[in-house]
Amino acid sequence: MSTNEPKLKIMAETTDTDYWNDSCSVQELAYAIPNGAVGATSNPQIVTAVLKKEMHLWKDRIVHIASQNHEFDEDQVAWRLIEEMAIKGAELLKPVFDREKGLKGRISIQTNAKYYRNAKAMADQAERFSRLAPNMQVKIPVTAAGVRAIEESTYRAVSVNATVCFSVSQAIAVAEAVERGIARREEEGKECSSITPVCTIMIGRVDDWLKIVANKRNTLINPAYHDLAGVAVMKNALKTYKKRGYRTRLLCAAYRNWNHLAELIGGNLIHTIPHAWQLRFNDSDVEVKNTAELALDPKIIEVLRESFPDFVKAYEPEGMKAEEFASYGATTRTLRGFISGYEELLSIIRNLTLPNPDL
Repeated sequence: MSTNEPKLKIMAETTDTDYWNDSCSVQELAYAIPNGAVGATSNPQIVTAVLKKEMHLWKDRIVHIASQNHEFDEDQVAWRLIEEMAIKGAELLKPVFDREKGLKGRISIQTNAKYYRNAKAMADQAERFSRLAPNMQVKIPVTAAGVRAIEESTYRAVSVNATVCFSVSQAIAVAEAVERGIARREEEGKECSSITPVCTIMIGRVDDWLKIVANKRNTLINPAYHDLAGVAVMKNALKTYKKRGYRTRLLCAAYRNWNHLAELIGGNLIHTIPHAWQLRFNDSDVEVKNTAELALDPKIIEVLRESFPDFVKAYEPEGMKAEEFASYGATTRTLRGFISGYEELLSIIRNLTLPNPDL
């Protein structure tokens, strides 16, 4: 194999670690898939960013959706657009899905972030999304209601992608919910082999949150330790998953620095990587070697534990109970961001379907 090949392609071909494109962008998928990507993902902020970047591909379609559905409100237009973006991404990934016999090649579409307290609404929307294409994966936030929705959605044969997750305790709750959902199906003699659940830990947002906490409390530690907090959480989750034999795969997201790839290569992991970071990693001298199961320097863990109770909550398998998930700082910030991203999407649609006459 040529050493000039992209690092992510080498990783995909020589280790057990996969990577996805962290967007449903048609242009980005055209780069990622030939370079080893076997999946893609989206959320309200990603959809809004893609729309801004690829407005020439979607502007006329938005106007058409509104004109052909006279009673659609802005939310209905938005969700039709989100669904169509996901379907387009699913089409591009279908050859991968077929080649991998359904084990890879899915695109993730996210349930409405406003439903984070409503398990039934999330499960019902997840079931609808799963029927849009054979290779759909559905993102559900890991709140207490989200955990219930993950179990129910798994029971309904939805391949879930648990999101808005920052801790080992959330990751365990996801895996256990999936196991319960599959057990219910098995008791009824229903097929389970096509269900491929994943659990995303947003490692960069773990780092972000602890930096915010440090600023609020005037806590000073080696800044390099901040950039390894999310890595530490993921490594502990990976160790826990391997020990317990869960069917769910862990997925790394929210890239901020070199460590988020270099320290998490190898093992039963997936990376969902933004296009800009794919370019950076592919052009870097990151060494493709198994690092995911190597422990960090114990001093780093010790300092983080002593300095941040919120790191303990994220790192320890029993760090939080389900009813605490939604109030964890990183969770609250992310849900608010997703909801704001969705509201921005509605504003873009409004400007197309109800143009400002003063401009």
